[in-house]
Amino acid sequence: MSKPKSPTHTSDEEPQNFMRMKPDPIPFKKFLYNSSEGTVLGRTALSWTKIGIFYLVFYSVLAALVAVCMWVFFQTLDPRTPKWQLDQSLIGTNPGLGFRPLPSEDNVESTLIWYKGTEEKNYKQWTDALDKFLEDYRTPGQISGRGQNIYNCDYTQPPPPRTVCDVDIKQYGPCSLENHYNYHKSAPCIFLKLNKIYGWIPQFYNDSTKLPANMPTELKEYIGTVEAQEKNTMNTVWVSCEGENPADLENVGPIKYYPRRGFPGYYYPFENSEGYLSPLVAVHFERPVRGIIINIECKAWAHNIKHDRHERLGSVHFELLID
Repeated sequence: MSKPKSPTHTSDEEPQNFMRMKPDPIPFKKFLYNSSEGTVLGRTALSWTKIGIFYLVFYSVLAALVAVCMWVFFQTLDPRTPKWQLDQSLIGTNPGLGFRPLPSEDNVESTLIWYKGTEEKNYKQWTDALDKFLEDYRTPGQISGRGQNIYNCDYTQPPPPRTVCDVDIKQYGPCSLENHYNYHKSAPCIFLKLNKIYGWIPQFYNDSTKLPANMPTELKEYIGTVEAQEKNTMNTVWVSCEGENPADLENVGPIKYYPRRGFPGYYYPFENSEGYLSPLVAVHFERPVRGIIINIECKAWAHNIKHDRHERLGSVHFELLID
C-alpha cells in the first residue's frame, strides 16, 4: 500500500495562518486607563487602594523599627565620652600641632603667612583671623559652661572635678589684640595649639639629664634653667620653633614664647568638659629678615609625642614672608 501523502501548503498560506493566530494588541492608552473596565495601569481603584495601604503599613513599621534601634543605640553612648579612645580610636595617641592665623579659605593648602609693609590694610587679613580665633578666649561666657566652671589652675593646683582651667590671654605680652599682635612692627606673633585627644596624658620631659638627642640645644638649655629655678613647672609639653634649613636659621631671628615655652601639664587630660579651651603658646618672631621666605618648623616635646612632618604629628610647618 502506498503511504498517504501529507497535506501540503503553499508558502504564502503560512504567514496568513500565522497572522490569524496573533491576538489583537491592546492600545497603550487603553492600558493606562480603561474606561469600560475602570482600571488604571491594569488595576482597579480598589486594587490600588489595597496596595497603597500595604506599603503604608510596611514602611511605617520599618521606620518604627529603625527609630527604636537608633534610640537603643544612642542610649549606649555618652555625649561627652567617646566609645573608642586613644589606641582604639581613629585619631590615635599622637597629637598634632596647629598654628594660627591660617591663610584664607580660598587657599586652604597654603601655609604661607605673607603681608607687605606696616600699614594696617596690608596685615589686617591676619589680625582679623586672630581676632576671630581668640574671640572665645576673650569672652569665655560665649561657650556653654564657661564662667561657671572656670578654675585658676597652677602646677600645684590642678583643676577640681567638673571644672576647666582658665586660659588668660592677658599674659601674652606683645601678642595682644590692642597691639595688633605686633604685625604692625613686622614682628608677627603666631599662636600654637595641640590638637585635642580625649584621655591623652603627656609624658613630660621633666628631667634635664634625659632629653632626646634631636631636641634643639637652645631648648635643652632652657629646660635646664627652668629645672634649676622653677622645678615645680617642669611638667610641661615643651615647644620649639626654628628655621628648617641653615639659611632659615639665620633669617628667622630671635624668638620669644608667651606666656611660657610650652603647654602646662595641668590642662591634661582633655575630657571634653563643658567650656574647655585648649592652652595656647604665642610665638613672637622679633626680627625676621624681610623680603625672603623663611621656612619654620615648630615641635611639641613629650616622651609620647612622635614627630612626623608628612603625617602632621607633633609638629607643624609654615612659611613667613614680610615684604
